[in-house]
Amino acid sequence: MKSAVKFIGSSGQISLGKEYAGQRILIEEPEPGVWLLRTASVVPHNEIWLHTPEAKKALGESLAWAATNPARASDLSALRKTLHNGANKSAGKTESVSARRTRSK
Repeated sequence: MKSAVKFIGSSGQISLGKEYAGQRILIEEPEPGVWLLRTASVVPHNEIWLHTPEAKKALGESLAWAATNPARASDLSALRKTLHNGANKSAGKTESVSARRTRSK
């Protein structure tokens, strides 16, 4: 365990050394005059869900899938055709429902 004597300046700051520059620390005061400093990671509230077991499992499965299924170029014309055909099928269903409503009146 390292030990060092540091001076707290008039502004209340203390230098821990360049090796800790830019890191976040957690400061605990178990009793007056005793401080425990630990480096810490901060997780934004809207990202906490990523650290749940379910999300970790899903992410692991996704990464495994990505490792065995390399990226490839998309065929945009085939995608447009698929989307267009899907829109036509949906429109046909809507029209038949409308036609049935008209007949039932």
